[in-house]
Amino acid sequence: MKIAMFSCQAYEPPFFKSYLKDYPHSFQFYEAHLNLHTVNLAKEYSIVCCFVNDDLSANVLTKLAENGTQLIALRCAGFNNVDLEKAKALGLKVVNVPAYSPYAVAEHAVALIQTLNRKTHRAYNRIREGNFSLNGLLGFDLYGSTVGIIGTGLIGSRFAHIMAGFGCKLLAYDILENQECHDIGVNYVTLNELYQASDIISIHCPLTQATLHMINEQAIAQMKPGIMLINTSRGAVIDTCAVITGLKQQHIGYLGMDVYEEESNLFFEDLSDVIITDDVFARLLTFPNVLITGHQGYFTRQALDQIAITTLENITAFAEHN
Repeated sequence: MKIAMFSCQAYEPPFFKSYLKDYPHSFQFYEAHLNLHTVNLAKEYSIVCCFVNDDLSANVLTKLAENGTQLIALRCAGFNNVDLEKAKALGLKVVNVPAYSPYAVAEHAVALIQTLNRKTHRAYNRIREGNFSLNGLLGFDLYGSTVGIIGTGLIGSRFAHIMAGFGCKLLAYDILENQECHDIGVNYVTLNELYQASDIISIHCPLTQATLHMINEQAIAQMKPGIMLINTSRGAVIDTCAVITGLKQQHIGYLGMDVYEEESNLFFEDLSDVIITDDVFARLLTFPNVLITGHQGYFTRQALDQIAITTLENITAFAEHN
């Protein structure tokens, strides 16, 4: 099968090429995002392979179908960027990679917590400048802290296991309770109870209509003053403007984000020589208690390896049945 891969970074082709000898497929790798301006690059390709910031809205899907695409192979778990109803109406199949490495994202969430708490990023820079003062670096013990987990699927449950190891009290909210979490002492509560009781809140739910801007002004008002808020799920789960207000009012004490709701114009690119015109993002960068990483939570060797394997298996399964 001929496959057009969009949003391809330099580190991805080696993982796919290492397995291509076992699969009857050929790839054309494009750095460009898939959108209305680039969709014709996929002409005559029966399969397009896409990532989190590719545009798979109705107009793009219509053009893909007109150009002969039959399958959209997402190399990520989330599919909030795909108009699934339109894809179904056009007869386009959509597959994803639901479980590439839940450990990778869960561990990254913990890294954000540890860094924000003990301010190791600031300490690193101080030491390199010969500044050995501890002023401003005070943290707190994770042991005994109450951690609220929103979403206890594969990633959320891995995160729960790690935080249990720190000796934290674990609360969780999910529409489906996970027995594995029950077994390690997680207490499922309502969302409002989680907001009110948690010292740290970590978000691991998908982006849906129900979770869009879940963390808004009303939610933040219920949280403890000084709350640590961590998001490694999808950017639009958080209302960024509401969070900025919470930071300015010092109600939010720490913010760790690996995702951002307008990240498609920023993340995965080197913009070090470019003026960033996103004023909301620029405002976030002014806070000393905010830590942002560029959607790298998934970025481990094991995860990239599994993404390649699962994507190739998804494509092969489609080819064998069509």
